[in-house]
Amino acid sequence: MRIDMSRWLISIAVLPLIACSPAQDDGRKFVSGDVAVHEVFWAVDHNTPYPFTTSGEISCVYYPEFGTEVYFEPAGYSRDSSIGTPLNKAAAESLNKDGLIPNVPYSIKESTDLSEAIEVGLKLCE
Repeated sequence: MRIDMSRWLISIAVLPLIACSPAQDDGRKFVSGDVAVHEVFWAVDHNTPYPFTTSGEISCVYYPEFGTEVYFEPAGYSRDSSIGTPLNKAAAESLNKDGLIPNVPYSIKESTDLSEAIEVGLKLCE
């Protein structure tokens, strides 16, 4: 059996180029992140009162169509099948477009300022 060494070397040299090529353009980039939040630790880094009724996590998802979506999910509900409470307009519009509703316990305190919670989520996806 004869091996054509030049073809073999070319194949090996081209493989990393193909493997490292981007699979999609930057216009369709998906970014996500999450951070745990708890009432006891909130006051250390934030000026507003803790806006949720329980501990949990703030998460973000970026899709070009709506922008950065920010959600809150109570502790114990961070699963693939859970739909968190939308904290910003982009998240609410995205859920509305897809006909989805949050399926986690509603955990936002009444008449609360969500600006810092939203800011935390937006920073996650930067």
